[in-house]
Amino acid sequence: MNVSRKKGPLYLQIKNILKDRILHGVYPIGTNVPTEPQLEEEFNVSKITVRNAIKELAQEGFVEKKSGKGTKVIHNTSASKLSKGKRFTEVLVGEGYKVQKQFLQAEVISNEEGTELYRLFGERCLRIERLYHLDGVPYIHYTHYLIEQMESIELSDLNAHSLYGLLEEQDIALENFRDEFAVANAPIHVEKILGIKKGMPLLKRLRYSYDETGGVIEYSEGYYNTEMQHYVVNYDV
Repeated sequence: MNVSRKKGPLYLQIKNILKDRILHGVYPIGTNVPTEPQLEEEFNVSKITVRNAIKELAQEGFVEKKSGKGTKVIHNTSASKLSKGKRFTEVLVGEGYKVQKQFLQAEVISNEEGTELYRLFGERCLRIERLYHLDGVPYIHYTHYLIEQMESIELSDLNAHSLYGLLEEQDIALENFRDEFAVANAPIHVEKILGIKKGMPLLKRLRYSYDETGGVIEYSEGYYNTEMQHYVVNYDV
């Protein structure tokens, strides 16, 4: 896994990568994260860099480090400004599932006048496709549309970081979100990627993300194969 000083302090990059793995069940609660020498080798960094990353995770309450016993995961949920409830992936991880992200492709596209994308972004925007696997099986397909300026992000990082984490690295603050849900047929290429029957109805999720001025930063379309796993929202009271 490559980290670069151009993206900021190395220990923070490693902390965010390890945190993302914890949140997606790669390192479940009660298990140890890789040892310091293993992390040094994976990220090609010094011992002090790895230790600072682990220290940050411990301060945020995700891990507990004990001499001679390694670094154990003790918490796998994060505070979310989107709602008081847990993120869907966190619900799945809490139930023992493993969620993996796969970056598929990205390109800058031209938007036809009169379309929803033209209304949101104007003539051009960045389109990113990602696939989520549930215990190794394709489960959710997402197409993200972002303002064209985002084409400068390191797309390879989408397998290791959250999309919103990458936006934050670009100093883009998301202040408001709107989700819409429907039942719909997925595009043919999405059906093939998810491995479902042609014409099978899926849960469709639309997300709009706005900056502090009300401008649209992101519009996403997600298709969930709820025959594999229901979409669940848990609210903390």
